[in-house]
Amino acid sequence: MATKSPGKPAASGKNARPFYANHTTEQLKEALRRMYLIRRFEEMAEESYVRGLTHGTMHLSVGQEAAAVGACMDLSTADYITSTHRGHGHCIGKGADVKFMFAEFFGKEEGYCRGRGGSMHIADPATGNLGANGIVGGGLPLATGAALAIKQRKGKDVAICFFGDGAQNEGAFHESLNMAAVWKLPVVYVCENNQYGMSVSTVRSTAVKDVATRAVAYNMPGVIVDGNSVADVNEAVSAAVERARNGEGPSLIECKTYRTKGHSRSDRNRYRTKDEIEAWKNKDPIPAFESELEAHGIANRGEIDAIRDAVEKEIQESFEAATKGTNPTPDSLLRGVTTTGDIAMGVEA
Repeated sequence: MATKSPGKPAASGKNARPFYANHTTEQLKEALRRMYLIRRFEEMAEESYVRGLTHGTMHLSVGQEAAAVGACMDLSTADYITSTHRGHGHCIGKGADVKFMFAEFFGKEEGYCRGRGGSMHIADPATGNLGANGIVGGGLPLATGAALAIKQRKGKDVAICFFGDGAQNEGAFHESLNMAAVWKLPVVYVCENNQYGMSVSTVRSTAVKDVATRAVAYNMPGVIVDGNSVADVNEAVSAAVERARNGEGPSLIECKTYRTKGHSRSDRNRYRTKDEIEAWKNKDPIPAFESELEAHGIANRGEIDAIRDAVEKEIQESFEAATKGTNPTPDSLLRGVTTTGDIAMGVEA
């Protein structure tokens, strides 16, 4: 999905929406498939914790699938992304194999990070995914650095930086955006504003109503989109990516969305009302996108059901494969871990 597929656009004519005019039927069906894949991966991951099959904590992005898929669907493997602690959707949106993601959850050698990273630290350099990050705002300077490297080698690829509303109050946010603007770096900052930083509403934690407003301080475009609309997210990100590829510098895009699950596994949602959660569940991006595809004649109900069934089979098979994966041996504990002293001595782990 990262490269343009052969085939006719899903819609044509002067009144055709760019999202449908610039994508084929196959690409749009693939976008729906990846949204299903994100949702079912996270539901199965949560179930594995409840059953005691895996341990620790996790941060789910249920309800935010449109932002991840819409932002990533036109990127190539040469383009980079940096992710967040709530990053399963970004990983899948960029093309990861859920079999290796489940293996990572189970601490298996077959996992993307050999089972050492777990939920919050999955990376897949082969698809341009520079990794999720347990540090709030940690991906901001990493994406900025990647964009600087692109510019130094005169590349045409870009870096996409996902971050949450809580991260925009970190110093790294302001430093990164300022540096990117001064040097006109090819980076797009995508804020998934799901309304809460842990249990604190953005209304209480942020001086401005919209995160995108802060773009004006760094002389870059600031765009607000419906984060539950694949089309809205994709059109905004695509425009920002084209601008970055043309050497015009960074952009800030704010996706207004919502996580219907708690902040993490232990969150009991006591700071939100049931009415608020239910209202956002009614804006679920997956059935909304299904309806759009049906309305445009791109997929009928039978085709949609077939996509969902295929995803369910893939999830079940990947989950089972992960449970049977290879456990790391104690003597391999430090493999891949490099200390600053090792670097100074030129020692490879």
